[in-house]
Order: sequence, then structure tokens, then C-alpha cells
Amino acid sequence: MKTLFRILACVFVLPCMVQAQSKPNVVYILADDLGLGDLSCYGQQKFQTPNIDRLAREGMKFSGHYSGNTVCSPSRAVLMTGQQPGAVAVRGNISESGDGLLDPTQTVLPEVFKASGYATGAYGKWGLGHTHESGPANPLWHGFDEFAGWKSQTIAHTYYPTSIVENGKEIKLDPGTYVHDRIMHRAMEFIQHHAKSKTPFFCYIPTAVPHAAMQAPKELHAKWRKVFPEFDDVIGKYTVHGGDGVETCEDVVNPIAGFAAMIENLDNQVGEILDLLNELQVDDNTLMIFTSDNGAHKEGGHDPDFWNSTANLRGFKRDMHEGGIRTPMLARWPGVIPAGQTTDHLSAFWDVLPTMCEILGQPRPDQSDGISFLPTLLGKPNQQRAHEYLYWEFCKGGDQIIFSQALRKGKWKAYREVAKNSQPALAPMEIYNLEIDPYETNDLARSMPELVTEMATLMKEAHSPLPTWTRK
Repeated sequence: MKTLFRILACVFVLPCMVQAQSKPNVVYILADDLGLGDLSCYGQQKFQTPNIDRLAREGMKFSGHYSGNTVCSPSRAVLMTGQQPGAVAVRGNISESGDGLLDPTQTVLPEVFKASGYATGAYGKWGLGHTHESGPANPLWHGFDEFAGWKSQTIAHTYYPTSIVENGKEIKLDPGTYVHDRIMHRAMEFIQHHAKSKTPFFCYIPTAVPHAAMQAPKELHAKWRKVFPEFDDVIGKYTVHGGDGVETCEDVVNPIAGFAAMIENLDNQVGEILDLLNELQVDDNTLMIFTSDNGAHKEGGHDPDFWNSTANLRGFKRDMHEGGIRTPMLARWPGVIPAGQTTDHLSAFWDVLPTMCEILGQPRPDQSDGISFLPTLLGKPNQQRAHEYLYWEFCKGGDQIIFSQALRKGKWKAYREVAKNSQPALAPMEIYNLEIDPYETNDLARSMPELVTEMATLMKEAHSPLPTWTRK
């Protein structure tokens, strides 16, 4: 199937709307558990993110962008496949155990770039299988030429692991190595090499920041402890789940300071990437996107209430209220994306694949459910197609039983979860008008029975039985 796709891609090339240089480079930065309110361009008041904010100032800020799920693996599966959450094969954080979590018969995001002649690299937390295993667990199996990052999603909970995986090979690290910085350095080396060789590139950076242990570079952590000394008696604790049993997380003194230091470090590195693109003279032909895989978490001593990480939205990671699935998204492409724009276009992770297909002039893979948001990026909202609705489902356990569902249709939001002590029965539907109640405080379900019925019908329509392909 993948060979056939590449042949067809060479023959049936769709016209591209972009009036810019051919084959733009793409840098896609995916933060982990970063809330909508964790960036100063979205309202963060207790620290600034000037380099990430620059993407908004020189590009476009999305106010209605959603992740692929409320936890890591299914959200990334949606991003890679372009499938909506009720159709993708991964709908919860299920065991990695060496299995691949992507259907190897599908054409996924990096393979679309490969079909268009791009160099492809991934740097960070894959989240879809063990990266040192051969076969479909490995990102190199799915169209990436290079990978550097954590061995598995569970080990990515610590920033001081005992090893790193680079191109399928596990390499032992010296004690005290802050692996995030090494990973970011590898990403910048990839950009530099291919920019100098004039090869178009797709650089995917799924950083683990700011998930799990609030571990930051020591100098920055010390700096922020001086800003927030009142939290020095708070100890952040985190246990690495699963993995191979050898990884540990040291306790973090003052995780409040740790979080601020982590974000400052990431922001500085975004600035370094922007400077590098300019130095290499590829800035004008590079699309950079920054987003997050789901809403803010409450682990390792992180306090999203202190930071207002959800920008007052209801809910956090692991639920389907807005705070769990609404994410920041910034897009910068000098000379193509109008600078300083904000859009309320409703989009989601499953729209990224068709957007890139349209930019590259590649056919969209059959499994994709998304709608390209390229017209929005180009400042042509009158040409932008809209979703009839957006749907999510979050499952738990190895058999992925539905735990909660959500659906957004225009201004209306429907939400329901498993009733306590009666799994798998679902609790009554909740209905919110996000236009006048963005914080989901006033449940209108009792007064709108016809809308409840409509939303339930759409949820049933959007949900498909889990695929039966073997994850081996």
C-alpha cells in the first residue's frame, strides 16, 4: 500500500494553493501537557515566553485549536494518521510493551513528506512504541530518516534517563545528562545539515516538556527558586511507570520553580531555532508550528491552578472538558502567513495531515478525516471549509473501554463520561454553549432534549469499532 501511494503521488499531484517557494521546510514543535494558558501570548502572567510569542507576533495564533485526545499516545496517533479520535486505532495510553501502535498499512505524516522528496527527522518523545525495537514500534518504520529521543513514552517521564535512542540504537548516557538539551541539539543539527545541503526538511520535535517530573537545567532552576522561594518546602515526586525497571526520577525541590525553568529553557531553544533558520537563510521558506498534545497535567508537583495553565478553562489532562483538549497553536511562515493574526477557526490534530498534503501537492491518504486549514493560514477565511463537528473519545485499559466522550458542533459542546461504579454505562449528556459559557459552567441538557438527542446521534456516528490489525 505504501509503495502504491508513493507511485500515485508522483503521477497525480494536486495543485498547491501556496504562492511561495516550492517545498517549504516544516518545523513542528509538539509540547507535552502544555496548557492553553502556559504561554504569555495566551495570557500567562507569571513568566514570559518571548520567543514562542514571536511566532504569534510574526504569524498566526489559533484560539479554537484542539488536540487529538486528552492524553499522549492517542493524540499523537491522530496527528500521524489524520484520523479523528473515534476512528484511530489508539484511543488511550495502552501498554507499549514493544508493540507498534500505528497501523503499518497506513500512510502517515512523515511518509507524505518522504513522497515529496523531503528529509525527515523526529526528536523527542515518540509515544507510539519502543524506539529501539525493530518493526512498526519504531518511528524509522514510518517514514522518519532520523530519530533521537527517549526509548519509550514511560521513560520520557524523566529528563535524566540512563540512555537515549538514536536511529534505533540505544546509547548509554553519562549520569547527570539532561537529555532534553541533547535531543534539541540533535534537532538543530538536522536543520543545519539539510538547510546547507538545500534539501527540504520536515523536523518534528515532540518534546516531553513540561510533562511529569519538573526537572530543569540546574542554573535555570536555581534562578526561579529565587523568584518563588516560598515553595522551597514543596517536593515534587514522580515515579517512572513501566519501562524496563531501571529508570528513576529524583525528587524536585520547588517544582514551581522547576516548571518555570523548563518553559524558559524551551522558549530559549525556540529562539535558537528561529535564529538558526535566519542564519541559514531559509527562514522565509520555513513553516514553523508550535502546539501541545493535550491540556495541562497535575503530576510531579506541577500546580496548574497556581499558573492558571488552563486559561480558566474547565478541566485538565485526562478529561474531555475544554481544559483537557483545547491547546495553543501558533504558525509562522514569513511572507505567506499574514503576521499578527488571530483566528477562531475550529481545527484539530487530524487536520494537520491534509494541510501538509495540500502544501506539498500530495494526495491525502484515504484514512484521513481532517480538513486542510491552509486557507486560514493564507489569510483566506472565505475559502476555508469547516467541520460539521469535532469528536473525541478517551478510553482506558488494554481493551480501550470508553471513559469519556466530547463533541463540538459550532458553539455547542457535548460531554459525557462513564457513570461512577457502573462502567461501561455512560452518565447523562452535558450540553454547553461555548459562545456565552466558554468555561462550561451552565449545563443546558435538561432544557435542550432535542440537542441532546442530536449530539448522541453524532457521537454514535463518529465512533467506530477498534481496528483488528495486529500490533506486532
